[in-house]
Amino acid sequence: MSGHSKWATIKHQKGAKDQKRAKVFAKLIRQVEVAAREGGSDMDANASLRTVFQKARDASVPIDTIERAVKRGSGELDGVRYEPANYEGYAPSGVAVYVECLTDNRNRTGGDIRSTFSKLGGSLAEPGAVAWQFERKGFVILPKTLEEDDIMLVVLEAGAEDLIDDGDTWRVLCEPSNHTAVRHALDEAGIKYDSADVTMVPTTTVKLDTAEDAKKVLRLIDALDELDDVQEVHANFDISDDILASLA
Repeated sequence: MSGHSKWATIKHQKGAKDQKRAKVFAKLIRQVEVAAREGGSDMDANASLRTVFQKARDASVPIDTIERAVKRGSGELDGVRYEPANYEGYAPSGVAVYVECLTDNRNRTGGDIRSTFSKLGGSLAEPGAVAWQFERKGFVILPKTLEEDDIMLVVLEAGAEDLIDDGDTWRVLCEPSNHTAVRHALDEAGIKYDSADVTMVPTTTVKLDTAEDAKKVLRLIDALDELDDVQEVHANFDISDDILASLA
């Protein structure tokens, strides 16, 4: 199991514990608004809206808050207009970093991203410089109390590609277009899961051999993630279990 996957799992578990934070709510609401603006307010016809709606509900965002966000996005209510903006760069040790944002001011967001990279030993890169090192995948994290065969029987028919042993948990991977179907199949089978989302998975990784190198990279990742306009931060580092445990 790669340290990157382990760190991603920890991050999502931490997000579940901290889900009532205003910043988490704000990020999810932006995603709902943009999905509604780009594909309309009909969730039956808008797969992206369906996905982020469920993501917001999983994080306990109130249903009326989500519905208002859908109306703002579709133009039924006035609101700030957010648009996607992605940034690419390198963390210390040559780790590739892909940052997904939703912003109403690209100049402000770009300045914040550049400044954060610079302050913490990284560098911003040109568009396309690191994106090729990632592919978008849906995932579902399940408890290890479940049997591998029981999970496989359910998720394979729904379009899952792989079931990965992450030590303390199972991780199902699928194409983003099959993510809703995989979740629905698990729900129908009465199989409970810890978290589910669509993310960028690295196709190659950079191994960080010391705790100091790992600290430098994670410090930058965390700082980027704290910026208001940042939705997701993806990186292709690989940290050993021992080093990750010492940092945790």
